[in-house]
Amino acid sequence: MQKVIINISLFLVTLGGFAQQKQTYSFNLEEAISFAIDSNYTAINARRDIAKALQQKWETTATGLPQVSGAVSYNNNLRQPVSLIPGEFNGGPPGTFVPITFGTKQNANATATLNQLIFDGSYLVGLKAAKSFLRFSENTTEKTRLEVRKGVINAYGTVLLSEELIATFEKNKAALEKNLFETKQIYDNGLTEEESVEQLEVTLLDLDTQLNNAKRSNNIARQMFNLALGIDVNTTVILRDTMDGLILQDQSLTLLNNELTLEENVDYKIALNLTEQRDLEMQLEKSAALPSLSAFVNYATTANSDSFSFLDSEQIWYQSSLLGLSLKVPIFSSGMRNAKTKRAQIALSQAETKLEETSQQVTLQLNTARSNYQFATEKYENAKKNIALSERIENKNQVKFTEGLSTSFDLRQAQTQLYSAQQQYFQSMLDLINAKAEIETVLNIPELRITSDQVKNQQ
Repeated sequence: MQKVIINISLFLVTLGGFAQQKQTYSFNLEEAISFAIDSNYTAINARRDIAKALQQKWETTATGLPQVSGAVSYNNNLRQPVSLIPGEFNGGPPGTFVPITFGTKQNANATATLNQLIFDGSYLVGLKAAKSFLRFSENTTEKTRLEVRKGVINAYGTVLLSEELIATFEKNKAALEKNLFETKQIYDNGLTEEESVEQLEVTLLDLDTQLNNAKRSNNIARQMFNLALGIDVNTTVILRDTMDGLILQDQSLTLLNNELTLEENVDYKIALNLTEQRDLEMQLEKSAALPSLSAFVNYATTANSDSFSFLDSEQIWYQSSLLGLSLKVPIFSSGMRNAKTKRAQIALSQAETKLEETSQQVTLQLNTARSNYQFATEKYENAKKNIALSERIENKNQVKFTEGLSTSFDLRQAQTQLYSAQQQYFQSMLDLINAKAEIETVLNIPELRITSDQVKNQQ
C-alpha cells in the first residue's frame, strides 16, 4: 500500500511540473504580425464571418434547387364519425334517418413531394446579393487584418518603449545615487550646504516614481501585446527587435511618393459593397412585381384497416400521384410595391453619396497620414539632437557642481531636462513607427486580403 501511495505522489508531482511549464514565444515584428493575423480573436471571428457568408450563399442558391419533403401519418378513429342517410334508402318511412359509419377505423398515409422553382425574379436577385455579401465579408475581414497589423505594430513598439525607459531610468538612478552619495560625504565634511543634498534627494524621488511607473506600464503593455496576438495575457513573449532596428526600417520617405489607388483602399471597397447591396435591394423590390412559377410532383400511398395491420405483408396499399404547376401573378398592392421600390431607390442614392464621401475621406486620410509621418520624422531627428544637447548640458553642470561653480538647483534643472529629453526621444521613435503603419494601412501596401477559398482551407 505504501508503494502505491509513493507512486501516486510521484505521478502528481510530475503532473504539477508539466502544469508549471508554460509556453514561451519569441517574435520579431513581422513574425508577431503573421502570428496575430492567424490567432487574434477579432481576426478569427472575421474569418468566421466569411464562413457564415459562404453558408448563406449556398442557402440562397439551394432555394432554387429541387426540394423534397416527406410526410407519414397514422389515424385511429377511437369513435368513428356517424353520418345520417334518409331512411327510405333502406325501405324505411320518409322523413326518418338511419345512422351509418363510413370507412375503416384506422388508416395510414405516406406522402413524398418534389418542389422545383422554375422562375422567380427575387431568387435571381438573391443569388447576386449572396455573392455581394460574400465580397463584403471578405473586405471587412481584410480591414480587420489591417487593423490587427497596425495594433500589433503599436503594441510591439509600446513594449519596447517601456523597456527602453526602464533601462534609461535605472541608468539615471544609478548615476544619481552615486552623485548623491558623494554629495552627502562632501556635506558631512562641511564643504557644501544641506540644500545640495536635498535637491538631489528630490530628483531621486521623482526618478524612482517614474521608474516604478515605467515598470507597471511595461507589464500592462506586455499584456496588451499578448491580447493583440491572441494569446493568454500572462504568457511570456520575447521580443527580438529593438527600437533602433525598427527605426532603421521605418525611416524611408518613399512612402510619401506612393500614389493612392482608390479601388485598393479597404474602406472604399466596403463603401462600394454597400452601394452594390442597396442597388440589389432596389432590384429585389422591382422583382416583386414579376410573376413566379413553380412545379411539384406528389406521390402518396394509403392503407385502411379496422386493426393495426399496416406492417403485415397482406396489407393493401393504394397508390396515388399528382403533377402540378403553380403560377403567382401580383396584380394590385395599393401602391405598396411602388413605395418599397422608391424607398430602395432613396437608400441607393444615400449609398452613392456615402461612396463619394468615402473617396474624399480616404484622400484626406492619406494626406493627413503623410503629414503626420513627415512630422514624426522631423520630431525624431530633433529629439535625437535634443538628447545629445541635454546630455552635454547635464555633464557640464555635473562638473560645475562638483567643482563648486554651480548650485544643486542648476544641476537638478539640467538633470530634469535630460530625463524629459530621453522620454521625448523614445516617444518620437514610437510615433514614427506608428505613423508609417498608418500610411501603409491607407495605401493597403501589405494587402492582407483573405478569400473564401482560404477560409475553406483553414476550416
